[in-house]
Amino acid sequence: MDRVADGRQTRNAERTRRAVLDAAVQVILDKGAAVTLAQVAAAAGVSKSGLIHHFGSRDQLVVALVEDTHERFRETVRGYLDLSENYPGKMLRAYVRALCAGSAEAATARDFTSAPMWGGLYTIPAVAPVMEENAAWWDEQLALDGISPERILIVRRAAEGIAMAAVYGEQDESSISTARDLLLELASEGTFRTPL
Repeated sequence: MDRVADGRQTRNAERTRRAVLDAAVQVILDKGAAVTLAQVAAAAGVSKSGLIHHFGSRDQLVVALVEDTHERFRETVRGYLDLSENYPGKMLRAYVRALCAGSAEAATARDFTSAPMWGGLYTIPAVAPVMEENAAWWDEQLALDGISPERILIVRRAAEGIAMAAVYGEQDESSISTARDLLLELASEGTFRTPL
């Protein structure tokens, strides 16, 4: 009987934690980085003490949110991996698709990675090591992709720039699609065929 109760308790704790993290993203997107635990708790439908049970402080919540966001973005990119592409640049092309695809998933990825969302959170000292670890992880994954570091740099930063422009409403889906196609071509070794 205890095992069933423990299993239910674990599932409830996981659901509560997920609800808090999802609510925190929405509150930050709506109100900016100066959110309070009370605002997040209200949005998650839990008490402030319930939130504090899972995340002892605002900083702990923010660190967990940043870690969760990084993992969710990695999962999104993995979802765009095309296993039939057995040539260099596979992960970089998935990265481009994740940020520049014309889908709700891509729009969510752009929200999760947008500077307006995270700008104020970077000032929290505990966030810096999490950001550095994530950047190192992406550098390592993309370096294993089998294409030149210069090509990776250009394509990666261009995809991020297009995603940011989309967040600010400066790019429509047609221009994002055109840019995505060009970047996917650049993310493959060989000659750039598309005329500019």
